[in-house]
Amino acid sequence: MFIGLDLGTSGVRALLVDDAGKAVHSAEAALTVAHPHPGWSEQDPADWVAAATATLRQLRNDKPDEMARLRGIGLSGHMHGATLLDEGGEVLRPCLLWNDTRSHEQAQQFDALPGMREISGNIVFPGFTAPKVAWVAENEPDVFAQVANVLLPKDYLSYWLTGRMVSDMSDSAGTSWLDVGARAWSPELLAATGMRADQMPDLAEGSDVVGPLRSDLAADLGLPEGVQVVAGGGDNAASACGVGALAEGDGFVSLGTSGVLLAARDGFAPRAESAVHTFCHAIPDTWYQMGVILSATDSLNWLSRVTGVGAAELTRELGDTITKPGTLRFLPYLSGERTPHNDSAVRGAFVGLDIAMERTDMTRAVVEGVSFALRDSLEALRLTGADLSRVLAIGGGARSRYWVELLATVLNMPVDLPEQGDFGAALGAARLAICGVTGAAPSDVMTKPPIAETIAPRADLSAAYDDAYAAFAASYPTLKAMP
Repeated sequence: MFIGLDLGTSGVRALLVDDAGKAVHSAEAALTVAHPHPGWSEQDPADWVAAATATLRQLRNDKPDEMARLRGIGLSGHMHGATLLDEGGEVLRPCLLWNDTRSHEQAQQFDALPGMREISGNIVFPGFTAPKVAWVAENEPDVFAQVANVLLPKDYLSYWLTGRMVSDMSDSAGTSWLDVGARAWSPELLAATGMRADQMPDLAEGSDVVGPLRSDLAADLGLPEGVQVVAGGGDNAASACGVGALAEGDGFVSLGTSGVLLAARDGFAPRAESAVHTFCHAIPDTWYQMGVILSATDSLNWLSRVTGVGAAELTRELGDTITKPGTLRFLPYLSGERTPHNDSAVRGAFVGLDIAMERTDMTRAVVEGVSFALRDSLEALRLTGADLSRVLAIGGGARSRYWVELLATVLNMPVDLPEQGDFGAALGAARLAICGVTGAAPSDVMTKPPIAETIAPRADLSAAYDDAYAAFAASYPTLKAMP
C-alpha cells in the first residue's frame, strides 16, 4: 500500500492506494489561511503537521489491515511558499504562501537582474519564493539573520517525516533559484538574490526516495517501520502524474481555486516574457509549461459570497448547454493576474452592466471571463511551441457541463472528462511513491484515466466566442490604465 499526502491551501488530503494505484480510502483535514494585511497570505507550518497527523491517523483507524502493509508515502503541495528555519530546524515565522503578493517590488528588482529569466526560465513573479525571502530580509532583518534553511511547504512535511531537508525539481523550479534547464541550484541566482547554497535543501527527482519514516514518528502514528518517503512534486506536476500528462502533447485544464492550463514538454523551451511558467516535471528528463490565472473558481466563489447563493446553484441556473456570449464582460483579476500579464496590482471588473440584467447574466459573465483568461494562457503557451490539440478537464469547475462546453468552444479543442475517481495531486504523489519504492517506470504507473465523455467545441458558436474573446483581451489595457 502507498499514500499520496497532498498539502493544499485549504487542507491536507491523504489518499491510500494499492500497488496498482487504485484508490482504497482517503482522509482530509482542513486548514485556514491568515491575511494580516491586504495582499498577505500566511500559514503556520505547525498546522500542516497537525493536519497531516490527523489524516494519517484516520487512515490507520479506518483501514488498519491495509495500513499495516504501507510501504511508501509520496508528497505533493502548493508551491512557492517560503518556510524559514533556524539552525535547529525550528520555524522562524509563518510561511508566506503562493498567493502572497507583498514582495512585488522585490520581484521586479530580481526580474531585472541579468541572466535571471534565462537561467530560471521564468519571470520572477511576486508569488515565487526568492522575492518573499528578500522581503523578509528587508522588513524583518532579525528573522532573516537567523535563516539557516528555506523549505517549500510540502518539503517541510518531508522534513517532519524523515528528518532530511530535500526538495524535488518540480517544486524547486518555482523558487527563482533553480537552473531549470540543468535541474540544479544556480550559484549565480543564489548569489544575486542574497542567498547561499547551504541554505537550500538537497535536490531529488520526484520519484527519488528521501529516506525512511522516523522510527519515533512511525510508532506515534501506528505505522510500520521502514516506510519510505518519496520526494513527490509540486501540486501541478503531481496532478500531471495523476492524469498521465507526461509527454509532449499531453495536457490538462484545471478549474480549481486558481486556473491552470498545463502542457507536458519533452525539452526545456522557456519563453519567460509570455508569463508562461516553465518548470521541471516531477519525473526525470521532462519539463512542463503552464499558464496560470489566479482566480478561477475563486471568481465564482466571490460571486456566491456577494449574492448569498451557492456556487453550484449559480452554475445550475445556466443549464447544461451554452448559447451565444453575453453582453456583460467580466475581468477575473480579483487578486491580480499571472499569465499573460504578470500584474499583481490590477483588479477585476464588470463591463457593460445594465439595469435589466439578472443574477444569471453575472454568473455567465464570470464563467466566460475565466474561460477567456484561460484562452489567454493557451495563446501564451502556443508562443513557446507547445501544441495542445485536446485537454483533460479536472477540478471542481469541471463538474459544470455548461462550463466545460464553454471552455471547449473558447479554446476550440475537445475537452475530455475522466470517469469518476481520484485523478489529482494526491494520486500523482502516490504514483511517485510507487515508482520510488518499487522502481517501476513512470510510464507504466502514470497512465491516463478512462474517459467518461468528450465535449466538443460548438462550431456554430465558435466565431461569436472568438469575437467575444477579442473584446475581453482588448479590455485589459483600459483596466490597467484606471487609477
